Amino acid sequence: MSLISGFEDVVKENEPLAPYTRLKLGGVAAWFAEPQTRQQLIGLVKNFSENELPIRLIGAGSNTLIRNQGVGGLVISLASPVFCNVEVNDDTMIADGGVKLVDFVATAVKQGLNGPQHLVGIPGTVGGALHSNTSAVGFDIGTWVKSVDVLTRSGELITYQKDELSFSYRQSSLKDLIILSATFQFDREDSEALTKQMQKLWIVRRATQPAAETRSAYVFKDHGGETASDLIEQAGLKGTRVGNVEICDSDPNYFIANEGATAEDFQKLIDLVKTQVQDQLDVGLETSIGIW
Repeated sequence: MSLISGFEDVVKENEPLAPYTRLKLGGVAAWFAEPQTRQQLIGLVKNFSENELPIRLIGAGSNTLIRNQGVGGLVISLASPVFCNVEVNDDTMIADGGVKLVDFVATAVKQGLNGPQHLVGIPGTVGGALHSNTSAVGFDIGTWVKSVDVLTRSGELITYQKDELSFSYRQSSLKDLIILSATFQFDREDSEALTKQMQKLWIVRRATQPAAETRSAYVFKDHGGETASDLIEQAGLKGTRVGNVEICDSDPNYFIANEGATAEDFQKLIDLVKTQVQDQLDVGLETSIGIW
């Protein structure tokens, strides 16, 4: 029996992954699935796991670099509406893993839930944000978590309570394959006041970050109290270019893939920056971007 028997309507073979990422770079997925139900998702995960084939989840693709040789095994997208629900009840929000952060923030602000406004302008999904504990201006998404429902690589459903989870700088204990949904709890605040605060934060962020339509990615984690952007600038690398990939002038921790860029160019620029910062400042930068 085929790995995808019964799932032919939601699985494609040799699907180009570049269109699913912000950088628009890279090769194909051996199999690419967009399940329409939780049952389909669990069935696919079990099939590929039992055959010891790799499985990856692609969210918004906002911070993912796909190599030109592509990806073996199964790549799953949870773009279907069934994985993108948001529900608010008093001071609690339940958000599926496929919910875009922009929608998570907008819903919280509209409902008078204080906290998520600090994440305005950050691309990605709730699931991806929880995996990497996305943060901004001293606030991280893990702060507000009550519980998280996950799907393991063996197809098992597990719920973690807050006291079973740990969140730290740009990482969390959530190593399971898929975050299905999470429950958050917030303090309540006047919606109008939150809206004004969000707008001010967005103006500041927009002034330094590449525009949303730019093919760019946030590349390195901050280090030892210094931002990666400052370290890159101190090493004299602002504006450095490899092929058609360049370091952003306004924030050097963003790399921009211009027309004609390749995944190899992007990887070479990452390696160049790591080497130069290490040699000049004796600092080992750690990548934040996911490289497949």
